[in-house]
Amino acid sequence: MHIAGIGTGYVGLVVGACLADIGNQVICVDKAEEKIKALKKNKIPIYEPELDELIIRNREEGRLSFTTNLKEAVVKSKLIYSAVGTPPKKDGSLDLSDVYHVAEDIGDAIRDDYKIIINKSTVPVGTARRVGEIIRKRTNAPFDVISNPEFLKEGNAVEDFMKPNRIIIGTDNPEVGKIMKDLYAPFVRTGNPIIVMSIESAEMTKYASNAILAAKISFMNEISNLSEKVGADIEEVRRGMGYDPRIGASFIFPGVGYGGSCFPKDVKAIAHMGREHNVKMLISEAVELVNETQKRIIYEKMKTHFGSLKNKKIAIWGLAFKPRTDDMREAPSIVTINCLLKEGVKVRAYDPEAMDNARKIFGNKIEYGRTSYECLENADALTLLTEWNEFRKPDFEKISRLLKNKVIFDGRNIYNIERLRKLGFTYYGIGRG
Repeated sequence: MHIAGIGTGYVGLVVGACLADIGNQVICVDKAEEKIKALKKNKIPIYEPELDELIIRNREEGRLSFTTNLKEAVVKSKLIYSAVGTPPKKDGSLDLSDVYHVAEDIGDAIRDDYKIIINKSTVPVGTARRVGEIIRKRTNAPFDVISNPEFLKEGNAVEDFMKPNRIIIGTDNPEVGKIMKDLYAPFVRTGNPIIVMSIESAEMTKYASNAILAAKISFMNEISNLSEKVGADIEEVRRGMGYDPRIGASFIFPGVGYGGSCFPKDVKAIAHMGREHNVKMLISEAVELVNETQKRIIYEKMKTHFGSLKNKKIAIWGLAFKPRTDDMREAPSIVTINCLLKEGVKVRAYDPEAMDNARKIFGNKIEYGRTSYECLENADALTLLTEWNEFRKPDFEKISRLLKNKVIFDGRNIYNIERLRKLGFTYYGIGRG
């Protein structure tokens, strides 16, 4: 099948590469000329495990190509998916200008043959209908606009696409549903469902899924803070909860808050949709408030421990909002570091993949370690904010020698309290009463 993908960010590249890998002819389009030039040289603009080899292999085998020519890609393709960005505004609503500009460009490019326009961007309910109206004003050619939200986790996006737990198709046309089922059939051979529903239901499913996962995280962070005050250990509480099949073990790990491109934006957006329709979204608004408060918790623990933070030197391990990605959008590390800088703290940070993005955010306001251990030299404390695998089993004797003070702030509860205390460390976790 011939497919055009508009947008070469996290979603666009993963979708394009994975669809090409099962034999489709895929053209990925982006207006950013430098990005397309780099992709043609196999230089991938994001870090996502397995994505680079997937792109290189399918380019070499002639199934995947990159271009800035949207019109040509649309003409050559039957399926056209849109995966452009929808950045949040200050009021929680989304900037849909790129979505609508792409719709205009598609409408101008379509000739007489039938097309299916697939919206993969996360957008408010009603956006696909609006996209259809925009295209209809610019062409008399037959087409359908559908909603096909993605459920890809950064750091695991390729596997999530290749082995989806479910696929959501929002369409009013049963024939389109059959075409989309045929497209995705190779990915669901083990029997996971392809669910066809209305366009509006598909758009809402994306938001509802992310909002409830974000709610689990914020709820556990509240419980962890209470546990710490009353003398309970949230790790024991979490294990006791996780075996209840109605709750499950996923997304109940306490920490310094969630970040990334999806949860923060989607929780704000669903609350904004509620305000637009005069529906009070009290839980969603509370989830966001708890998360923003949680991002300051490590900073508050430091203030309690040190009293004055001025001229202290803090080493930070982990800058990305989670492991296996270089994405720092809405990362708790940004809040923590900004709080420390305001207190006159000297910050030295290290992350396996996010250093370039960190430099774009902080410039020369902080120092950057070439290795994780280099960060620790003469620091007053080590703070862990992202649970990369390489941080899970470090050399604590070496850490002890490098730090000025044997203090660890563990924002992800990955270290053993008893072991560290035996080694003479002062340890602060999240909710470890």
